[in-house]
Amino acid sequence: MKPLIAGNWKMHGLLADRKEITALVEMVKQPGKPDCDIVLCLPFTLLFPAMKYLAETPISLGAQDCHWDEFGAHTGDISAAMISEAGCDYVIVGHSERRSGHGAHGERSQAISQKAKVALAHGMMPIICIGESLDEREAGKAESQVLDQLKKSLPKEVPADRISIAYEPIWAIGTGLTAGAAEIGEMHGVIRHALVETLGRQGEKVRILYGGSVKPGNAAEILGIDNVNGALVGGASLKAEDFYGIIKAAG
Repeated sequence: MKPLIAGNWKMHGLLADRKEITALVEMVKQPGKPDCDIVLCLPFTLLFPAMKYLAETPISLGAQDCHWDEFGAHTGDISAAMISEAGCDYVIVGHSERRSGHGAHGERSQAISQKAKVALAHGMMPIICIGESLDEREAGKAESQVLDQLKKSLPKEVPADRISIAYEPIWAIGTGLTAGAAEIGEMHGVIRHALVETLGRQGEKVRILYGGSVKPGNAAEILGIDNVNGALVGGASLKAEDFYGIIKAAG
């Protein structure tokens, strides 16, 4: 299946940083561009400006979260309708930095499932994040934790070709640490098996991304692992040159 390379800018990016977006656009327009889907998941303040920059380019626009309600008294939140209107085709839901309580979010899998459902209703592809902490891995609970999150985070009657799963070992996000190829391959295989069990043959069509300190230097190795169908990239997506290096590795 065609790989998906998603950049997550997190809480970075001002209007002055649009030069990185326009630089990336020029890079992906070059002849012989890699055959993969590309999405930039930007902070909310950059969505409307970026919609203009990315129009009629190979790069899709994504958001980093949405609320499960259509509208309501949810101060500081944003609805799927709002980010869709801003031009988003993708939205990240359930990122570990929101699940873990960092920033006082503490999101639960049931809420992630609702968010994914409303994103789908607005024609967007949710990137559903799952992953274990270092304590859970060292206690031998990595697989059970990941499978529990997967089971509870998937919306019912989910269209397999309209979702992506991002496996992100929490201990390898923003730390410079990366899970070994064997660890990544094993967990992606476990996730694939669970998807097939849940969705039948359709589970084979779901793209499973790896997220955890993916960089130009390790991208080719990671993307070559069985059942790794793309990457969710954090810090390396902030610079066009670095992000394009990962994109090229997917080609």
